Amino acid sequence: MFGGAIKDSGTGEVTMPGQDNRAEGGDGGSSAFSSIAILHGGWPKRTGCHTDGRFSDDHCRPAPNIARVSIVSACNDAVPDDGAGHLDGYQSVGEPFTEAYFRGAAAILATKPSPADAHVAGELLMRHYGLTGTIRVLSSEVECTAEVTLLSGDRLILKTSARPEGRDSFRFQVAALAGLEGASGFAAPHLVRTGAGALMFEEEEICGYLQTRLSGLSLHQVNATPDVRYRVGQALGRLSLALEPLKLPAMHRPVLWHVGCWPRLMELEEHLQSEPVAASVRLAMGNYVELQPQLREVAWQVTHNDPSPFNTLLAGQGIAFIDFGDGCWGPRIQDLVVAASHLVTDASLALGGSENLIAGYASVTPLSTLEAKLLVGLMKARQSALILINYWRAELFPAEAAYIKKNVARAERGLSILSALSAGEADMAVRSAGP
Repeated sequence: MFGGAIKDSGTGEVTMPGQDNRAEGGDGGSSAFSSIAILHGGWPKRTGCHTDGRFSDDHCRPAPNIARVSIVSACNDAVPDDGAGHLDGYQSVGEPFTEAYFRGAAAILATKPSPADAHVAGELLMRHYGLTGTIRVLSSEVECTAEVTLLSGDRLILKTSARPEGRDSFRFQVAALAGLEGASGFAAPHLVRTGAGALMFEEEEICGYLQTRLSGLSLHQVNATPDVRYRVGQALGRLSLALEPLKLPAMHRPVLWHVGCWPRLMELEEHLQSEPVAASVRLAMGNYVELQPQLREVAWQVTHNDPSPFNTLLAGQGIAFIDFGDGCWGPRIQDLVVAASHLVTDASLALGGSENLIAGYASVTPLSTLEAKLLVGLMKARQSALILINYWRAELFPAEAAYIKKNVARAERGLSILSALSAGEADMAVRSAGP
């Protein structure tokens, strides 16, 4: 299908409507596109680390005489890493909690992305993929995103960035999507290789990649019944299992949504507009600081880190997850924390309706006793982080405020519901939600 150039309406031109559109739903594609062969397994055991995936404070070291294999070499794809991205995965669990990590992550989200240019996107599409089509620029918080509709009707997503940190982010994203090829129990976008066979293209001033777009409705657009939430939880559990063995380029790059950054986000409290909300945020973050040291004792791995209702689709292939741009190395439970925190909406239920998602996840990826104990506190902290970051960024970029704050009202309501629970009630509610 992608063997040669496809001219739109026989003109060879890229049709580019002037309307700017919000990204609402899938950015993946259908199984009609060819898959990427990927090798799984073969990862060396880490000596000096716990066998269940927990990290010691000391950096892990490879076992002697064992060749280290990365997702890049397994794919035989040119996704370079200069070593600064911790490609081998050896990182102290304490690093994301440092001041330097936080400042680097905050600087990325404090910078407004360059506006997407449909003409530039069209030139890149032809130069690296030999394709043309109708290009529609979509809104995005960090990278530039455009939807491409080919003459055949197939739709693709082209992501580009001219920012230095964009290269690391894209190296992570393409390696993650390549590593998920062939996984079952959920769907994710497929990568479209460049004409040279690479997962992404890199020019001196811009880089990017092309992926298929999944058809379906995002979770925020549907009536999320208990059964739907349970199935989403199961799919998320399977995603966690599929991500667990992967070692990816730039998986340790600074990401402000990482659990390690959350306590320092209280610097942004001045941007909150409601004192009751601010009081709930202060309490949740105060409680999080107390439980944070225990995160050293749970399993860590590559995570999606943003399976929100906007990034979760009910697609023809089942439950699908899109947008791996915030993905990183973190506590395995982080994905469940994020997904569940978005579904706390019903004040008549102890966990606000997230019970079914938690049960579905645990039926596939059982929670440890400590993970179950920490879950609600982490959910409240994640809701607080969302509120703080988005109020701050909405003031930085007022023209994009509505898009940036699309999840804030849900987070505020969810935080108010969970804040009513005592520690004992929260622990009991999580245990009751188990499969």
